[in-house]
Amino acid sequence: MSSPTPFTSRIDPQHAALLQAEEKRQRETVHLIASENFASAAVREATSSPLNNKYSEGYPGARYYEGQQVIDEIERLAIARARALFGAEHANVQPYSGSPANLAVYLAFLKPGDTVLGMQLSHGGHLTHGSKASITGKYWKIVSYGLNRETQRLDYDQVRDLARQHQPKLIIAGHSAYPRQIDFAVFRQIADEVGAILLVDMAHFAGLVAGGAHPSPIPHADVVTTTAHKTLRGPRGAMILCRSQHAARIDKAVFPGLQGGPHNANTAAIAVCLQEAAQPEFADYARRCVSNAQSFASGLLEKGFDLVSGGTDNHLILVDLRNKGLGGKPVAKALDRAGLVANYNAVPWDDCPPQNPSGLRLGSPAMTTRGFGEAEFRRVTEWIDRIVRSRLDESVIAAIAGEVRAFCAAYPLP
Repeated sequence: MSSPTPFTSRIDPQHAALLQAEEKRQRETVHLIASENFASAAVREATSSPLNNKYSEGYPGARYYEGQQVIDEIERLAIARARALFGAEHANVQPYSGSPANLAVYLAFLKPGDTVLGMQLSHGGHLTHGSKASITGKYWKIVSYGLNRETQRLDYDQVRDLARQHQPKLIIAGHSAYPRQIDFAVFRQIADEVGAILLVDMAHFAGLVAGGAHPSPIPHADVVTTTAHKTLRGPRGAMILCRSQHAARIDKAVFPGLQGGPHNANTAAIAVCLQEAAQPEFADYARRCVSNAQSFASGLLEKGFDLVSGGTDNHLILVDLRNKGLGGKPVAKALDRAGLVANYNAVPWDDCPPQNPSGLRLGSPAMTTRGFGEAEFRRVTEWIDRIVRSRLDESVIAAIAGEVRAFCAAYPLP
């Protein structure tokens, strides 16, 4: 059998062995991290193309280097596809990742010390929504909103009250660990009332929006940021979609404000993933991501697990393990030893530190890509329950690891 990495194997056998080990790990395990997915062969082909050889500071038709005839067309194609898929007036496809994309929005509209209203990290927000651990929590005045303690859903009255009190210049809607849809129209009303720019970070659910399985923020937001991986199944990269009146500010903030030349191979891969997301079968994938997550959640509830907000209507589930008497970190590590790859995560009103929180975040996108349906996710529920009920017994973990490897053989990588 020929090597899957023939050139690397010849030049750098040590590195080739690591690549092959990672491919084996991915093939033999169940991936439940909500922010991960499996890119298609076409997307991966674009990321390893000769486009890596080209430097392209600037924008199509206005570069600082020559030899951009093909690069310009590739970036224009990605821009056109992003605008068409999401119905956006303007698209910038150059951000290296989601965090720089969000930071570009701060740079475009704010001065240091301006007030930003964003979702509290421990209630499901993202680091770049104003966490003190992030640059966004150091250069700007951050006011955080959260969930209603009784419903564990977004408290829109609290958002409105905080906006009226603090008069933020930027309001951020979006999440990294909130299992429910967001009412973007309400956020628009609040932003209009206080004269704020509304940013929606849809990095987690962009693929669901593209596939029609989640409401779109585009009609309501001034600016929308998203990564290209996660539910969109693209490369490591990001996009900023905005209204036309903000286009110049956004473009200037990305380049030269934060970045030099774009990663052209990733731009091409973004164009490819957007083409894939425009196909009818992607809409079916997006719907299955949601139905699989909901079936997964129902199975966990039946096993006595406590879920934040009581379930999900997107692709992710947040499990509060406090009623099981176990911490999120030891459970996540035990699941990993069993071939069930998840991540520990804070839950709202967590009484444990972020380094060892009480929650476990689970997601459906990656294994839905590999062909899992509701029955397969119910099987995963059984495995998780066995491990937790055993109090993380290593013999149980080892037995399940063998079952997982055998099970995954029927669901190949793309």
